[in-house]
Amino acid sequence: MDPKDLKAVPLFASLRDDELGFVAQQADEVDVREGKQLITEGRFAYEFFAIREGTAEVVKDGQTLRTLGPGDFFGELALTVADRRTASVSATSPMVLVVLTGGQFHAIERQMPAVAAQIRRAIEERSQPVG
Repeated sequence: MDPKDLKAVPLFASLRDDELGFVAQQADEVDVREGKQLITEGRFAYEFFAIREGTAEVVKDGQTLRTLGPGDFFGELALTVADRRTASVSATSPMVLVVLTGGQFHAIERQMPAVAAQIRRAIEERSQPVG
């Protein structure tokens, strides 16, 4: 994946070029068709997703919680704990996603702990309830 593509995702935008390069080596870029189920409520979490292009819908217990778009991310629990998904997410348009598995994130933690800490902080900040 091209490190420049990561700059378009706010979660990674503040990283230096060398840091972006390392994260890009770990991450995968995935094209997804409209209608694709990306994560399923109740299943174990293995991947984290950041949206470069497209939109997705978050559903919990059959209720739509929100729509996600470019710059948003989901599945962040997969980076830190092996737990079950708390909601389902489906693509509502064609998408381009940046995907990191827990293992890939742990490689970032080992090689560039400051970058991993920065990503964790950004996830924690954006995961706080609004209001």
